[in-house]
Amino acid sequence: MPISQTAPGVVGPFAGLDVPWLLRMRAESRRNHPFLIWEPFEGRGRSWTYGEFHEHVGRLSAGLVRRGVRPGEYVLIHLDNCIEAMLAWFACVELGAIAVTTNTRSAAAEMEYFAGHCGAVAAITQPAYAGLVAAHCRGLRWIAVISHDAGVAPAQPVPRGESFEALFGDSADRPHRAIDPAAPCSVQYTSGTTSRPKAVLWTHANALWGAKINAAHEDLHAGDVHQTYLPLFHTNALAYSMLATLWVGGSCVIQPRFSASRFWNVALAHGCTWTSTIPFCMKALLEHEIPDNHKFRLWGTAVSEPPPFAAFGIKMIGWWGMTETITHGIVGEVDQPNTPMSIGRAAPEYQIRVIEDDGAATPVGGTGNLLIKGIPGLSLFAEYLHNETATRDSFDEHGYFITGDRVTLLENGFIRFGDRAKDMLKVGGENVAASEIEQVIAVLPGVREAAVVAKKHPMLDEVPVVFIIPHAGVAGAPADLHDTVMAACRAALADFKVPREIHLVDDMPRSTLEKVAKAELRKMLG
Repeated sequence: MPISQTAPGVVGPFAGLDVPWLLRMRAESRRNHPFLIWEPFEGRGRSWTYGEFHEHVGRLSAGLVRRGVRPGEYVLIHLDNCIEAMLAWFACVELGAIAVTTNTRSAAAEMEYFAGHCGAVAAITQPAYAGLVAAHCRGLRWIAVISHDAGVAPAQPVPRGESFEALFGDSADRPHRAIDPAAPCSVQYTSGTTSRPKAVLWTHANALWGAKINAAHEDLHAGDVHQTYLPLFHTNALAYSMLATLWVGGSCVIQPRFSASRFWNVALAHGCTWTSTIPFCMKALLEHEIPDNHKFRLWGTAVSEPPPFAAFGIKMIGWWGMTETITHGIVGEVDQPNTPMSIGRAAPEYQIRVIEDDGAATPVGGTGNLLIKGIPGLSLFAEYLHNETATRDSFDEHGYFITGDRVTLLENGFIRFGDRAKDMLKVGGENVAASEIEQVIAVLPGVREAAVVAKKHPMLDEVPVVFIIPHAGVAGAPADLHDTVMAACRAALADFKVPREIHLVDDMPRSTLEKVAKAELRKMLG
């Protein structure tokens, strides 16, 4: 039930507050403190104080109103990481429009669907994507294009669109509207691996929840410097990093994307203390020298204390969350030991259930379906936009959100991620989790990344096949790596779980957050 429909007299944690309030409050209390620090790969970077950023948001918000954007309308923000992406997001939110952030890897048909589905009236993009947006988002009233591609000047003139810089007006004309924490704030489209992408709608209360609870889970403080390179169109960087930093009044260093060769120099230059990362990035960083004078005190990632990454000497807390949960429903302990390779314990802000397919409770040591209960519009997303059926069907009869993930219960309340329900293989009647095989292979010498998918089999229904990106210098000895992988799998796994094929590749198809697009890998198998 949306928070606007709760019983009379209920006072929510963000009563009388919204996202513009949060930015305005920080601009007043930390006016000259760096908020966003832009570190492009080419050209000079720039630091934006809270006061400067708030002023520019006001100017852009006033300009969008002048350009005809009205409260309740949807604006596409199709940008790689850059300051303009954040200016656009906050400006839309301030005037009451809904910011729609889209994955910049999206194909033409996906962009056409996004724009048509939400009914976007305008788009803000960059030179590299301007032609795509113009050609396939036909219902837009206008398109504005920033001057660069994540810091790099375009090689050719932009095919269509007005200048983003021309949108700015006078901050004295910045719009003012009634504060309503239940009002729509932003939309993110899920990856949609099995169906059309769903549009996850957040309220202002959702965004404030993400800011406050992420900051608490991550032990963020005003003196922290959060290094951000994961895509800001996704919940991880948007809420775990940027909004959480805003909540405490810290600083957020934004890079165009992850770069192992640039990571440490930026971290040292700004005294970064925190980062949200993923195994893909950490594996790449292992190939570079780790400086002993960095300032990092915590990293947040997929699992707690992963042994392969102990070389960094940094405490790593695991977590689990979704766009629909805004923050972590399961999270590791900052001040206590965690079970290595777990994703943590149930976060106190939610109710977690782990159940069998028949609804019975999953015992300790077992793997079951993960469900989570919160308050829609506050601790859970408000709805799937324009899709009442999907919204309704995503909750069970007890009001728990059905995540589609499977987890394993460990001792002392710790939880280990199992797999997406749709990422289970059926091998000769046996259920096999792709992640179980991947975890055996991923830690082997010479393996940079591994992904297991199902291949159709005439007798067994499906069999596991693994795609491997070798570490640099290993590709010249594929036979040795093949033998190492097979020996490890035979030693650690039941025979029906051992991969039937091994494919060494230079790269893999990706979706959001550098996750492997397994549907594309399956297509490669024919």
